[in-house]
Amino acid sequence: MTTPDVTVTVIVYNDAARLPRAVASLRAQTHANIEIVISDDHSTDETPSVARELAAQDHRIRYLRLPENSGGCSAPRNRAVEIARAPYLMFLDSDDELPPRAVELLLAAHREREVDFTMGAVRRVRVDNGRRSTWMPHLVAEHRTVEGIESDPRLLFEHLSTSKMYARAFLDRHQLRFPEGIHYEDQLFSAQAYCLAKAFTIIPDPVYVWYIEPFADAASASISNQRHKISNVGDRVHVQRLIDDFLVRSGHAALREDKDYKFLKHDFRMYAGDLPYRDTEWLESFAEIMNPYLDTLAEGAFARLPRPERVVLQLLRDGRLSDAQQAARGLGNGVAPRHVTADDSGTTYWGDTVPSSDRARHELDVSDLELDTRPFPSAHFRHEITELTPGPGASLVLAIRTYDPGLRLPVGPQRASLVLAPGRRRTTVPFRLDPVRPGLFEGRVRLDLSTAQPPVQGFAGVRHPLLRLEQQGLAHSGLLLAPLDFPAVTTRIDYRSGATPHDVTIEPEGRNPGRLQIRWHPVGVTARVIRPMVRKVARPKVRSAARLVASLLK
Repeated sequence: MTTPDVTVTVIVYNDAARLPRAVASLRAQTHANIEIVISDDHSTDETPSVARELAAQDHRIRYLRLPENSGGCSAPRNRAVEIARAPYLMFLDSDDELPPRAVELLLAAHREREVDFTMGAVRRVRVDNGRRSTWMPHLVAEHRTVEGIESDPRLLFEHLSTSKMYARAFLDRHQLRFPEGIHYEDQLFSAQAYCLAKAFTIIPDPVYVWYIEPFADAASASISNQRHKISNVGDRVHVQRLIDDFLVRSGHAALREDKDYKFLKHDFRMYAGDLPYRDTEWLESFAEIMNPYLDTLAEGAFARLPRPERVVLQLLRDGRLSDAQQAARGLGNGVAPRHVTADDSGTTYWGDTVPSSDRARHELDVSDLELDTRPFPSAHFRHEITELTPGPGASLVLAIRTYDPGLRLPVGPQRASLVLAPGRRRTTVPFRLDPVRPGLFEGRVRLDLSTAQPPVQGFAGVRHPLLRLEQQGLAHSGLLLAPLDFPAVTTRIDYRSGATPHDVTIEPEGRNPGRLQIRWHPVGVTARVIRPMVRKVARPKVRSAARLVASLLK
């Protein structure tokens, strides 16, 4: 038998529906001399029969079934490495794909220069809306060879094992295999590979297609999307401790601050955005696991974070759990704290009291947010809905409270408006915010969704109303935070006298800052006739033909 150039392992568990798509992406590779190993972690669905049928269709495919379920990705990958026949190895998950030239391009990089592994860009595709993006694009923007991870520690952020092609000799020389019996195995494996490699080559081309399902059922959600489980927190922290130990043993302790920054900026940040949605028991367990580990991190790693993230971390470490939840809403979106307090020197701190410890004063000092001096369009306000009252028809009355801790708004009534745009047409609803005291305003606004008309072809999607303020000819638009627990309400709106009906749902966002969320779903003739017709007309070839005909008729 001809020795394959590359072995690509597809790991699978109870994923009979998507396995053929993953394997098809391998069979379509422009570099054909590959071996495909389907490594089945003892599936209990139709996966075995699907895998055997695929193997019967292509002599390059081998089927490996583990005798019992391992509960993770490591064992099926390691068992496949044991039988792989090629000098280069790649890994693919059954719910993802490889672009057609992935093997060709990564192998070419190996042949261009002898390195321990090559890596490329990862294309992320949101399953729910089809949006595409590149994972960590700044790290894979150019073709380059890295001589040791110390020359670019930022690469620790790119911890995926599936975006790389490894030299088998490199893995064997260091006895490098995936750690079994733990979750987040990629993080440890990749950290070890980065540190052990003398050189590795990066190419800017996409070499992996990663399908993201943020709203997957809990039973089928990926490990990263199971953050609601407190065991998930323990797993992630456990892996970080293993990485820390490895850095010391391997002589790479100097990377600790960079690795700690990666943990705070990526791993902890994922949990921080979820904090507003957790109950007290979960928060207490989270702090019990997280705080002892936070105490071991390099101080320089905290200093590299944006101030709002440092505030959340410090409130958690101080045991101010409800305050941490409040601070976590709007991270990365310029949402202000409700209150700030100044000490005798004029230093401004998050919250309504001056912190008692030196560390807390250092971390909760929000002077650098420039709450009182930022240009008005980028100023920090906090807009919260305190009450939602259904009105007649498709209307809703919102009671809104605006916090202005930087005292940017003059005392007196403020002109405000809600802005909403299903499709391209924008609906603006003016209202007034009245002062309660300096830095606090309240108002009520009636939002009639029947006036926020979608386009003629209908609109299927989500919008989040913004609150707009105006001052001296300048405008500011900010998020509108909703109560997190109000029940969703759906109503049928017969736009254009029933010609374009939609079901419209008003609900809390349920994730991220927790904005007021409005969701449109076309029904009736809009869904059955108009939208399919518009999609057909909107195809590129049809549009080109229409433009050609129009030009001839001029």
